[in-house]
Amino acid sequence: MTVSTPLAAVLGSDHTVRCSDGTVRRTIDLDYAASAPALAAVVDRVQEVVPFSASVHRGSGHKSAVCTEAYEAARRTVHAFCGADDEDVVVFGRNTTDALNLLAHCVPGDVVVLDVEHHANLLPWRRRRVVRTEGTIAATLVRLEAVLSAKPAALLAVTGASNVTGEVLPIAELAALAHRHGARILVDGAQLVPHRRVDITAAGVDYLAFSGHKLYAPFGAGVLVGRRDWLDAADPYLAGGGATSGVSVLTDGDVDVRWHPAPARHEGGTPNLLGAVALAAACEEIARLDPVAVAAHDRAATDAVVRGLTRTGGVRVLRVWDDSDDVVGIVSFTVDGVDPVVVADALARDHAVAVRAGKFCAHPLLARLGADDGAVRVSVGLGTTAADVEAFLDALTVTCLSLRRGVAA
Repeated sequence: MTVSTPLAAVLGSDHTVRCSDGTVRRTIDLDYAASAPALAAVVDRVQEVVPFSASVHRGSGHKSAVCTEAYEAARRTVHAFCGADDEDVVVFGRNTTDALNLLAHCVPGDVVVLDVEHHANLLPWRRRRVVRTEGTIAATLVRLEAVLSAKPAALLAVTGASNVTGEVLPIAELAALAHRHGARILVDGAQLVPHRRVDITAAGVDYLAFSGHKLYAPFGAGVLVGRRDWLDAADPYLAGGGATSGVSVLTDGDVDVRWHPAPARHEGGTPNLLGAVALAAACEEIARLDPVAVAAHDRAATDAVVRGLTRTGGVRVLRVWDDSDDVVGIVSFTVDGVDPVVVADALARDHAVAVRAGKFCAHPLLARLGADDGAVRVSVGLGTTAADVEAFLDALTVTCLSLRRGVAA
């Protein structure tokens, strides 16, 4: 690896656990793709705001004024971090899934998606058309072009980076393709944003969704950033206080409601102040890092994992496209004859190595890759070191030998 130390301070990096042999070991966290640990700077910022806890947008006291400004400052920070246009809007929610469901509530037409998507970008769309990907990204773009030419759609919804293989899609090229056929584009940035800076204006992206808990800010907030017209035209995603400018009861017993425009229109109820502040703090901290250094660290760790896996007998690394040359820090693999959950449990129990096993909320993709029983996923991040990767590979070698002996017996 080019960087042997973490690129940023993350909490929990010194956590230890007693393993099955009685040895106390430092936990090796290689499950960033599920939930990344909190950045120390994020927790510091949250602690600054906690003493001022009060209502947002609805109070006259000093604490309320501080909280309201902190919430709206967080919105401005996220807006700038994404390279959003002046007319774009930032809507806070719970996570990427919530953000995608919000947009699904607003889309006025068909949505085209790929069969490699996380369920969060596959299931919410009311009028979806699923396109099977080809063996290369180039051929997949040709297929998408044909699909959009044959039947117009309102939106092309694609992942920025696969949560199974880490492969990155060419979002600027996809945006241009969608726009040629009168469609908008939504990028599920849950796995891309923690590893790459995304400028939606430069890339031509209409909507971007991502989560705080994958961006080192696990305080229950996510965000949808993008064009406001669909959001302003749709009924509120969550009707309630804060979304309205006026409500009155009519003589016939009905209710007349005047809704705010976005973002307030879709942020009914008391907002998650600490989640928004944490997400913005993570954006600020990541923006301070050299993107070239981040990408190099990411690629070095990923390449080291892949090299080690290819040297381990009976291991198959999963990949969607033959021509994908850009990946973020996610690698999934199978071990011949061994259930992925058994592998992951053994790594945790015997070696204090935390990975993920299963189908990663991407069942169609795992089936297509011939991993019907799931896979093991290793994911790295800003706190990963060369020592972490080496410890994982050593543990996997021991685990595979032990499990195969057990199977043979």
